[in-house]
Amino acid sequence: MNKINKDEALVVFSGGQDSTTCLFWAKRRFGKVHALTFRYGQKHSLEVEIAGKLAEKAGVDFHVMDVPLIGRLGSNSLTDPDIVMDQEKPEGSCPNTFVPGRNMFFLSIAAVLAREHGISHIVTGVSQTDFSGYPDCRDAFIKSLNVTLNLAMDEQFIIHTPLMWIDKAQTWALADEMGVLDVIRNETLTCYNGIPGDGCGHCPACRLRRDGLEKYLASRGQQADSPTAARY
Repeated sequence: MNKINKDEALVVFSGGQDSTTCLFWAKRRFGKVHALTFRYGQKHSLEVEIAGKLAEKAGVDFHVMDVPLIGRLGSNSLTDPDIVMDQEKPEGSCPNTFVPGRNMFFLSIAAVLAREHGISHIVTGVSQTDFSGYPDCRDAFIKSLNVTLNLAMDEQFIIHTPLMWIDKAQTWALADEMGVLDVIRNETLTCYNGIPGDGCGHCPACRLRRDGLEKYLASRGQQADSPTAARY
């Protein structure tokens, strides 16, 4: 294991709105940033390609890991093309876009990689405010896993969750404040149907993203379909 470098961070990175916002957040706070993306059997592998391009644009080290087991363990509409995606969260249960254990696996693997590179800071874009019914996006889970990972590897990892207590409108505001709103809007892939930028417009991820953008731009007196200044 390399000596711990407290000025480095590893971002769990999908190339979507939230993780890309976190990538630029990390670049402001750490001297060196690494991005870790996973191939886990997702239907839209384009997100890995987009993540690589965004990491290059941001000037960070890019790592990709193949973990197809995650997509095979449970039934969900993001990895199984035969399952029709839930458009709304079913009452009393998770939506079928939930990939069981995904964040637990991602963060655990990230911690192992971080340990090997001497990194103690891990960044993830989960949010309890807009968690869409996913239990592994909640603050209690992240804090619990942070303790578990530290005990499991006798390390002092710090898991950062910059978006935990803010909604999508505030996430857009953070991107704008960092000067990367156009990058986030036009070059990321959040859509469950695999369409970059503003996406398909009707899947749950696109609706949440669009509603947040409209709310944020309204607060600035703009329309969502108005061009924003490219400042990156």
